[in-house]
Parts: sequence; C-alpha cells; structure tokens
Amino acid sequence: MIDLKIFNRWDTKGVVVGDLGLKDYINLHPILVPKTGGRNVKIRFHKSKYSIVERMINKLMVPGHKGKKHHLTSYYNTGKGHKAYSLIEKTFEIIEKKTQQNPIQVFVKAIENAATREEVTSIEYGGAKYPQAVDCSPQRRVDLTLRFFAQGAYNKTFHGKKRAEEYLADEILNAYNSDQKSFALSKKLELERQADSSR
Repeated sequence: MIDLKIFNRWDTKGVVVGDLGLKDYINLHPILVPKTGGRNVKIRFHKSKYSIVERMINKLMVPGHKGKKHHLTSYYNTGKGHKAYSLIEKTFEIIEKKTQQNPIQVFVKAIENAATREEVTSIEYGGAKYPQAVDCSPQRRVDLTLRFFAQGAYNKTFHGKKRAEEYLADEILNAYNSDQKSFALSKKLELERQADSSR
C-alpha cells in the first residue's frame, strides 16, 4: 500500500478535526498533488470533497471581492496555478519551522478557530428591510474562512515588505493562536457582534 502525503512531505493520518460541525467539510484524504484541475466543478457542493489544501490553493487564485475593492479579483491574481501551489508549499514550510508541528494540523485548527458561526442577512417586512441574525452553514463557514485567509494575506502583501508566503503563514498562525491580528479572526468576531445586535 502506497503511503501518500501532501506535497510528498506532510501526513494527514494524525490530523484531527476537533469541530464536529466541520468534520464532513474539511477533507483530509491523502493526496500527493492537491490539484484536480476542477474536474467536478459542475457538481453542486462537490468542493467539500476536495482536499482542504487544494481549496486553499483555489482560493488564493480567486480570493473574491473585499468590500468595493475589485482589484482583488483581477490583475494581481491572474496567473498560473503553480504559483499558488508553490506559495502554499512555502507557507507550510514556514509554519513547520516556527511551530515544529505538522502544518496541516495547524492549518485545520486555524480554520476551526476562525470559522464564523453566525452572520447577518437582510429581510424585508412591510416594505422595510431589517438585519436578521442567521446561523452559518458548515460549508459556508469553511468557505468564508479560506477567503479571509487569502484576503488578509494579499492585503498585507500589497503594502508590505515581506513575501506573500510569510504573510499567509502569519495569518494562519495568528488564527491558530486565536490572536486578533488575524484578519480572518477579526472578521469572524465582527460578524458575530453584528449578528448578536440583530437578534
């Protein structure tokens, strides 16, 4: 039996997902090269079957809008998938060096810490719109967290002197340590505060 490891370096066998709500949505199936080329892109919700590392790579290529700053989805991030692939590999190297732990476990724990539980939607009642707190579905919790990781790292990279992999490693480590310097964790707390006031 072949023992597959992500990037042929890091094992996923000992990695544990502590949050039971996210267990089915964080795929830790061992894969040598986390890049399937989007072969199941037309199947709805199939992305949860992709490796969580591959989903992070995909999110780095298209991190989504941040407010009205549309430059985040164009110009800077149009490029080869291999760029995002090598960026994640270097990020995991930095995390391993700083923590002396399996970077996949650190990454999964960071996702659990930064995953939003509640958010705000808008409901219309009697011709007026009101904010309403709603529970966040498990798949959306993972999606939002990966997006915030990518946006937080890229936003600092545009204005900073360090390389993208260093900022992404810092973002993941801050979320892992529940430090509010993490963009993802600060966004989670902000969304939950808004939801709390909209009950």
